[in-house]
Amino acid sequence: MMAMPFVLSPEGQLKLVIFDCDGVLVDSEATCCGISAEEARAAGMTVPAGKEVETFSGMALPGIQKLIEEKTGKSLGTTWAAQTQARFVEAMQNGVEPIDGVHDMLENVVKLGLPVRVGSNSSCQEMAIKFKTTNLEHFFENRIHSARDMGLPKPRPDVYLHAAQEEGVKPENCVVLEDSNTGAKAAVNAGMACVLLRAQGEPVPDWPNLVVIHHLSEFAPLLQKALKTQEQ
Repeated sequence: MMAMPFVLSPEGQLKLVIFDCDGVLVDSEATCCGISAEEARAAGMTVPAGKEVETFSGMALPGIQKLIEEKTGKSLGTTWAAQTQARFVEAMQNGVEPIDGVHDMLENVVKLGLPVRVGSNSSCQEMAIKFKTTNLEHFFENRIHSARDMGLPKPRPDVYLHAAQEEGVKPENCVVLEDSNTGAKAAVNAGMACVLLRAQGEPVPDWPNLVVIHHLSEFAPLLQKALKTQEQ
């Protein structure tokens, strides 16, 4: 059984919630991973049917390009990432849905008085379309941070550290909600606690500062419990 991360314990001080985007707030991974798989297959990389998300989940475009080039021995060129991102943006107009329970979860987190931010491997352009399409933009106005735009993709911690810095909060006072191992590693590398949204029965990394939930409805009560114990 995993120990409760310090920031969620009675001795901690929870001051900021940072969300990943894809797989946590919006369900666009199947769309983006499908496009990545199409690009990979076109370059000669084998991606089995049904393994698109498993192959590319949580990866930023530079990492996807590197993987394809390593597997095929071919160069995709300097414009591949930008062209593929343009495909993502176009697909986001229609190919994205909110994660089940996300609106209720966000409303409940905001009611707790906690500030919220987003740190994602997606570009800000992609996220703006995703949040508009799913009616989430009012939660995150001017509070969106892109590891892609920074050129420092997860599992590097930079996007999460930047989000905390913008809020004026120390990393040890932050909790991150993630769904991928890549993103969870970024949170752990940032010195933050990570709540991992993971389906029942799926494997979970044995890392410190990690706690697992199976549905978004579990998240706000977890934070509420922590805040109540920290008031005492």
